[in-house]
Amino acid sequence: QVQLVESGGGLVQPGGSLRLSCAASGFTFSSSHMYWYRQAPEKERELVAHITSTGITTYYADSVKGRFIISRDNAKNTVYLQMNSLKSEDTAVYYCKGRRFDVEYWGQGTQVTVSS
Repeated sequence: QVQLVESGGGLVQPGGSLRLSCAASGFTFSSSHMYWYRQAPEKERELVAHITSTGITTYYADSVKGRFIISRDNAKNTVYLQMNSLKSEDTAVYYCKGRRFDVEYWGQGTQVTVSS
């Protein structure tokens, strides 16, 4: 069955860094676009970053541009989100999503809390 398992979340101080991972199985990862979304309390889920199947093209929300880096390792069926210079407003549950054509798969999310 399809699984997307996020890991790497936790509590970090402002200005710190975290690296999220999302391990995929059960679908053709190497042909799928991958995304990171986040949802803060009482806010709508928002797109944070997107990477195409080859990894050549990436997209970032303005709020994280220059601080976050999305990458993937198709040999390991894993997508990453390197988060640097974290701010309190980055606090949210982070979800990874895979999409191939019109089929989407979601992970269960990992909590990131930025606080001193």
